[in-house]
Amino acid sequence: MAESVVEKIKKESNSLRGTLKESLLDEHTGAIRESDQALIKFHGMYMQDDRDRREERAAKRLERLYSYMIRLRLPGGLLSAQQWLALHEVSEQYSSPVIKITTRQTIQLHGILKHDIKPTIKTFDTVKLDSIAACGDVNRNVIASAHPRFSVLHEEIFSYAERLSKLLLPKTNAYYEIWLDKEKISPDRERDELYQDRYFPRKFKIAIAIPPYNDVDVFANDVAVIAITEKNKLIGFNVGAGGGMGVTHGNEATYPRLASILGFVKKDELLKTVYAIATVQRDFGDRNDRKLARLKYTIDRMGIDAFKSETEKRSGIKFLPEKYYELKIRHDEYGWHQNHEKLFYYTAFVETGRVCDDDNVQLKKAFYEIAKTGKAQFRFTCNQNIIISDILPEDKNEIENILQWHNVIKVTEAATPARRDAVACVALNTCPLALAEAQRYLPSLIGKIEIILNKYNLSNEDLSIRMTGCPNGCGRPYMAEIGFVGTAYGRYNMYLGADAIGKRLNKIYKQNIEEEEILESLDVLLKDFSGNKNFNEPFGDYVLRKNIV
Repeated sequence: MAESVVEKIKKESNSLRGTLKESLLDEHTGAIRESDQALIKFHGMYMQDDRDRREERAAKRLERLYSYMIRLRLPGGLLSAQQWLALHEVSEQYSSPVIKITTRQTIQLHGILKHDIKPTIKTFDTVKLDSIAACGDVNRNVIASAHPRFSVLHEEIFSYAERLSKLLLPKTNAYYEIWLDKEKISPDRERDELYQDRYFPRKFKIAIAIPPYNDVDVFANDVAVIAITEKNKLIGFNVGAGGGMGVTHGNEATYPRLASILGFVKKDELLKTVYAIATVQRDFGDRNDRKLARLKYTIDRMGIDAFKSETEKRSGIKFLPEKYYELKIRHDEYGWHQNHEKLFYYTAFVETGRVCDDDNVQLKKAFYEIAKTGKAQFRFTCNQNIIISDILPEDKNEIENILQWHNVIKVTEAATPARRDAVACVALNTCPLALAEAQRYLPSLIGKIEIILNKYNLSNEDLSIRMTGCPNGCGRPYMAEIGFVGTAYGRYNMYLGADAIGKRLNKIYKQNIEEEEILESLDVLLKDFSGNKNFNEPFGDYVLRKNIV
């Protein structure tokens, strides 16, 4: 079987350069050449268009309103005050004003016009930010448990996100030449033993969890890394492989999958082990059918034992038996906390990850004012929230006053658990894959679900609700107690029965339903749950116990 078109584009791209420079110079269109649309992803960008305006522009015989989304590479999701100021400047000058927190602990900006891409990247470069490998068939942003209060060993464990990101970065200099006008380097210096000229068959994702927290949904990733500590010392990691959320409607060969644990490795063996896993996927992954190219399918074709054996052979490291650990908490812990170094942290609720200002709360202004003080850093969570971090005790009042003045604390404290824990992908109006709304619709749907929860005395119930506009699964809907996956405008498949901590997938409950049926179904389910649940029983466990799915 012939390799996919994207494989040909990658091999002929001259180390991801393609004709991007020529595409940028073409002032007759806001788009770039078709082959470059695949390559620009490796530089952390997607070409998109405003889908709300397609019909209007088509009626006027105008080209679609093309623009670009840029996503930053932020291992572990940490941003300094200076970097936030640069991000704010870019969002005001070059992109749509909303700063979107992704479910992979970074941010993306939408609506950047073609001629503004280079100024955007140059602004980021001045504060040592880049978008290299934030998209494409490479290792994506490495995520890690976000809150330093989780463990006295947080910084040590957190540092592995940066080390893994650096280890798996492409060696090509194309990003610097195209976007920053840097000089070419010799071919020898950009020889890439990992990616060669093929890169990976599909995207590759890594997460690091610090038990008892699973805020990263560690098993949703190609590589699942779970920190193991003994007597407050990091001794190593349980390593799993084969997680992935992407599905294709109507294609039964595709499915969501949780990572399988391979075993335990010592902490100084982690990088070599993950590198070996990456090379196995590079060499054994499906390069013919991109829908079956993720690591989860590679493992299921090879068999877990054969995959594990091949990884051990390449790394020279034998997996030891899995070490005991316990995951208990997946949600973010809101409000003020203090860590072992006496530094303060405030976790702010950012609904569906949209940092913007409205009549209710001025998130963007608040974070900008905080960044201007230089007295805090910013940490993104995989639940699309922000932790204002590393605040000295003497600076806490100043930061708190800013948060109070802009209603951030009021809104955070007023949000119900169901609203706080909800997650949504971008979907319409910019994502080209979206079949239905997600981030623009979920808040209003949550409001209607809250009425039902209140009716049955469940307002304080922790309940994970997630929505995506397509089955690609960016918002991890298949790991939600209640998951919605778009099938058409205003219609969703409804999934039930995942556990509360991210170790069990849900199952389909109803297909292609509209809001009225969604709410009618939830009214029946939540009424029954309220009257018949066991003490402290999560909704997802109840659904399984009652054989609802």
